[in-house]
Amino acid sequence: MTLQILLFGFVAAAAEILGGAIVVSRKMWPRRVQETFLALGAGFILALVFLKLIPASISALGETAAIYVLLGFAVLHFFEHVIVGHLHFGEETHHDVMVSKTASMSAFTGFFIHAFFDGLSISVGMQFDAFLGLLVFLAVLLHKFPEGLTIGSIMLSGGHSRRRVLMSAVGIGLATFLGACTVFLFSSVDARITGMAFAFSAGTLVYVGASDLIPEINKSKDRIPPLVVFLGMVMFYFSEKLLEGLVR
Repeated sequence: MTLQILLFGFVAAAAEILGGAIVVSRKMWPRRVQETFLALGAGFILALVFLKLIPASISALGETAAIYVLLGFAVLHFFEHVIVGHLHFGEETHHDVMVSKTASMSAFTGFFIHAFFDGLSISVGMQFDAFLGLLVFLAVLLHKFPEGLTIGSIMLSGGHSRRRVLMSAVGIGLATFLGACTVFLFSSVDARITGMAFAFSAGTLVYVGASDLIPEINKSKDRIPPLVVFLGMVMFYFSEKLLEGLVR
């Protein structure tokens, strides 16, 4: 059982890294392609927050979850516009940078937290019931490749080196695997701690999606990227519905 859990965690991590690797596979992506990837990622992030993270947080914490969501949102606002007050879109060194480095690192942090709990859910699900654990693994796997594309695109658009872009996807993949490795420590985790982490992560990601990415996408002279935001939402929605269909 332990070996199977670790294998599932490794496969999920590999899917994440593959998504990031595709983003760095070309020396230079046209701006339109970058905008499209960002739009897809923004829609995916916002659907993840409102359809998964916030409901899970409320389930674990009740109304208290809202405090942690707001806290996550406020912390990013504080660091981006108070501590790093002069870092805004368009002021970076390179003219082709579309997202601030602060925003890109914030996105990485939010995804890292979420990825760890993805791995944890695989571990706990498998230990509770092998079939349920398999379904959880499939659900996580569905998200991993587009997550890799998302974080890779955000980091690339933030002006990071291609090596760092790839390392960001590797880092989130590693977080998934580390979550699966909790099989060595415990078979369950306190629901309140999970809820707090999900809620805080939701707050950070909604800030990145709605405050950093969407305004930049809406600046595009092309009508396609704003429409692709909805495609990102649909991608997440149907992957979740597919899991629900399998469970039923």
